[in-house]
Amino acid sequence: MKIFVLNSGSSSVKYKLYRMTDESIMASGVVERVGTNEALLHHRVDNGSPKTLEIEAPDHTAAVRRILDVLVDPDPTMGVISEIGEIAGVGHRVVHGGERYNESVLVDTDVLAAIAENIPLSPLHNPPNLAGIRACMAAMGQAPQVAVFDTAFFAAMPKRAWMYAVPMEWYTTHRVRKYGFHGTSHRYVTARTAELMGRPVEQLNLITCHLGNGCSMTAVQGGRAVEHSMGMTPLDGLVMGTRSGEIDPAVIFYMVNNAGMSLDEVARALNKSSGLLGVSGVSNDMRDCEAAAGEGNDRAALAIELFAYRVLRYIGSYWAVLGRLDAIVFTGGIGENNVAMRGEICNQLADLGVKLDPAANEAGRGREGAVSVADSPVSVWVVPTDEELMIARDTVGIVSGAAGS
Repeated sequence: MKIFVLNSGSSSVKYKLYRMTDESIMASGVVERVGTNEALLHHRVDNGSPKTLEIEAPDHTAAVRRILDVLVDPDPTMGVISEIGEIAGVGHRVVHGGERYNESVLVDTDVLAAIAENIPLSPLHNPPNLAGIRACMAAMGQAPQVAVFDTAFFAAMPKRAWMYAVPMEWYTTHRVRKYGFHGTSHRYVTARTAELMGRPVEQLNLITCHLGNGCSMTAVQGGRAVEHSMGMTPLDGLVMGTRSGEIDPAVIFYMVNNAGMSLDEVARALNKSSGLLGVSGVSNDMRDCEAAAGEGNDRAALAIELFAYRVLRYIGSYWAVLGRLDAIVFTGGIGENNVAMRGEICNQLADLGVKLDPAANEAGRGREGAVSVADSPVSVWVVPTDEELMIARDTVGIVSGAAGS
C-alpha cells in the first residue's frame, strides 16, 4: 500500500510518499512560494539527488497537481509510480480539531465543515490545511482523504488540566480552553519509547519534551496525555525560538496602557520577537545563542539558562502530576541534537533519580536510544520524531478499515 502524506502551510506544501509494506519513503519534497509567480518544487526520490523545478502554483490545487505530475513522471530520477491510482490514501496534517475529534478520521463533508468551524481557533493553520485537503480531492478523485489532528492526542486530558479559571461563559460560548499542539509528535515518541523500553505503553508514565523552534511538553500516563504545556494557542508554556511562552496576562494590558502599543503589536511581539530571539537579541536559533554565549554575550547566556530552567520547572510539575515517572523523552531539533541542553536539564534532576550517561548523551546527538545509565531509576531517551510516519500509519488504518466495512 502506498500512502501520500501532505502538510499544507499558507505558502508551502510539504509531502512524502510512503511504501507502507516497509514504511520506506519513496519520494519527498516541498512546494515553496505557493500563490506567487516564483513557486519552486524541491523533490527527491529515495536515494536520489534533490531536484528543484520552477513551477506555476497560483494556489494549493495547482501545487498538488504539479506534485502528482512529478510522482508519475517517467524519468526515474523524478517519478516513482506509474499512475496516481496506486496511491491508496492521503493523510493530511490538520492543526486544530477543536473538541470534536480525539482521533484521526476519514474526511467527509462533516469533517470539512468542522475544520472550517475551527478556523477562528487556528487562523494561520486550518485554512491552508483545508485548502490542501480540497486540492487533493479535486486532483485525485475518489482517493480516501484522512485528517490527522494535532489536537487529538490531548482530547482525553482531564477537565482540570484543560479548563481555565475564567468566567464559564468564555468556555461555553467562545470555546476558551487549553487544546494543546504538537500532538502527533508526542503520540509518536510515546509509542516509540514504549517499544524501545520493551514495555506496554499502558504501564508507562512519561514526560515527552518536544524542543525546537516551537516547544511543548506533555505528561503521559499509560499512553494518554494528562497535562500539556501549550494552551488555547501555541504561545503558552515553554520559552521558544520567537514565542514568549507563559507570562502574566496583565503584561499585555500594561504594554498597551503604558508603552502605547496596540493589541496587534503586542501579539506580534509575543509571537515573533520574544523567546530566545527577544532575550538574546541575537537569534531564535539555539546554536547561534550558544555561539554568542561562548563569546561572552551575557544576554545569549541568559536566554539559554531561561530556556533550560523553564523545561526543568515543567518536568518537576509534571512529575508531581504523574506521581511516578519511568522516563523523560527528548525530541525536536534541540531535544534530539543539543547534548549540552540535555545535560543541563538532566544533571539538575540527579537527586530525583535521573542519572545521565555523559558518553551516551554525547553519542546520542540526533540518534535514537537511551542516554541514561543502565540503572537509572528514571531513564532518559532521545527519540527523533516522525510526524509524517504517524500520519501515514493512521491513514493506513483508516483506509483499510473503510475498505473492509
